[in-house]
Amino acid sequence: MSPPLPLMPLDHLVIAVHDLDLAMRRHRDQGYQVMVGGKHPGRLSHNALVIFEDGSYFELIAWSTDAPAEAWWHILQQQGEGLIDFALLPPSTADLVQGAQARGLEIHGPLEGGRQRPDGQQLHWTTARQITRDLPFLCGDVTPRVWRVPEGDCRRHPNGVRGVAQVNVSVRDLETSVRRYRQFMGPALNPEMGPGFARLPIQGCVIELRHHPDAPEGPIGFELK
Repeated sequence: MSPPLPLMPLDHLVIAVHDLDLAMRRHRDQGYQVMVGGKHPGRLSHNALVIFEDGSYFELIAWSTDAPAEAWWHILQQQGEGLIDFALLPPSTADLVQGAQARGLEIHGPLEGGRQRPDGQQLHWTTARQITRDLPFLCGDVTPRVWRVPEGDCRRHPNGVRGVAQVNVSVRDLETSVRRYRQFMGPALNPEMGPGFARLPIQGCVIELRHHPDAPEGPIGFELK
């Protein structure tokens, strides 16, 4: 019998923008509460957060100047503003990496990351990333997650949105991507297969892979609760 899947909910969606202040105003106009996140030490990016009741959040990320050393900045230049990546929250980044590597997945990590909040609090986490964009990355906290993702009234939005129900991902070869997800999450993963799609359940959310053989791979949209 295959070991059970790790409990890995959606952590956040990465939404790249050119102007962070403008993006914050637009999301507030759409009925979201928006929090200033802070700056990423050693990088040129800063962010804001839209946090939901289910614990997931939007990360609105922008750059203070050109950042040719940062992959997300290049995606923003190539594809324009919008969803560029998404992360799952692992019980242990190191354990997930070790298991995925043992199943043959090329994944790099754990890698140290962090952010400095406007109040000066330093946040620390670890990430792990695959070499292709059909899979999410991992983001696991070192400092308490509540420091990074606050709780309380900030999670309740005038527009009534409670969380993320589904993330849609464009893939070039459906069978290859499903195999990679099994390497990533474990052989117990049991997707719902259909013509041109595969639906992969995770804790509290669904990842839907959509076959687009001539399009770039990566996240292309989401559905909200």
